[in-house]
Amino acid sequence: MKSEIQLFTIGFTKKTAQQFFETLTNAGVETLIDARLNNSSQLAGFAKRKDLEFFLKVIGQMDYVHWLELAPTKEILDTYKKNGGDWQVYEQQFLQLMENRKIEEQFHPEQFHKSCLLCSEATAEHCHRRLVAEYLQDKWKNVNISHL
Repeated sequence: MKSEIQLFTIGFTKKTAQQFFETLTNAGVETLIDARLNNSSQLAGFAKRKDLEFFLKVIGQMDYVHWLELAPTKEILDTYKKNGGDWQVYEQQFLQLMENRKIEEQFHPEQFHKSCLLCSEATAEHCHRRLVAEYLQDKWKNVNISHL
């Protein structure tokens, strides 16, 4: 029996830096997995790559990784954003992208234990971080997902 993988997800929008870092720390997150295509936008505030990496280490002794394999392509993201956000089309395209990339073979489940997938959306409902987590749960079977 494989041991269970505890995987969290979080978005940084509509959160203060204090809320964001306290939530991660209180959940026991050890590694933040940045699943954003663009992690250096001015709109990211405290969640810009270099700042985020520093804050995670200093505030919560957490590691930071940026895995583009877990992000949508620019084309998929642009189509979704520019076409008024047809979620079903985006979801179908992104799930196919993960299938094509075979992300379950590119990573080991242990890399996700006590880790948290990050993107910008405030909630997981219409966010690719949820799709990544559920995809891996379906492939590996031993993933317990918590949306922070």
